[in-house]
Amino acid sequence: MSDRIYNVLFLCTGNSARSILAEAILNHVGKGRFRAYSAGSHPGGKVNPFAIELLTKQGLAVADLRSKSWDQFGEISAAPEAPHLDFVFTVCDNAAGEVCPIWPGQPMTAHWGIEDPAAVEGSDADKRKAFTKAFAEMNRRISLFTSLPIAKLDALAIKRELEQIGRLSEKGE
Repeated sequence: MSDRIYNVLFLCTGNSARSILAEAILNHVGKGRFRAYSAGSHPGGKVNPFAIELLTKQGLAVADLRSKSWDQFGEISAAPEAPHLDFVFTVCDNAAGEVCPIWPGQPMTAHWGIEDPAAVEGSDADKRKAFTKAFAEMNRRISLFTSLPIAKLDALAIKRELEQIGRLSEKGE
C-alpha cells in the first residue's frame, strides 16, 4: 500500500455549501490518504450555516472551513504554500462551465454536479432536507472515490472511474 497522500480540490461558484461539504467529508473518510480543499470561482466569503450545522451533527471537523477563492490554488496567483493538486472536482454546473485556472502539475479533473442546497427556498426544514440530500450524494461519491485503487490504475482508468462516479445519482443510478 502506498503512503502517498493525494491532494483534492473541490470547486463551486460560491464555496459556501457543496464544495465545503465535500472538503469536510473527504478529510474525514480519507483517513489520511487524502487531503481535501475547497474553493470557489466567486466565493461568497462565508460558509452556509446549514452546512456547518449538518457537518457538526455528523461529527465532522468544521473549525478550518472557510469560503475562499480558487486563485489560491491556480498556477498564476497560487500562494507559495498552495498544495500540489492530484485531483480537481467541480461540484456545481456553474463552476464546470467556467474557464478554470491552470492547475499546476496537471491534476486529474472530473465534474460531480450536485444540486445546490443553498439555493433552496422555503422553511428551515426544507433547507436542512436539501443539505442532507447533497451531503448523502457527496458522501456516496467520495466513498466510491476513496475505495479506488488509485496507485494501481493508469490515468485513463482513473479518469473513467471519476466520470462514472460523477454520473451517479443519489439513488445509485
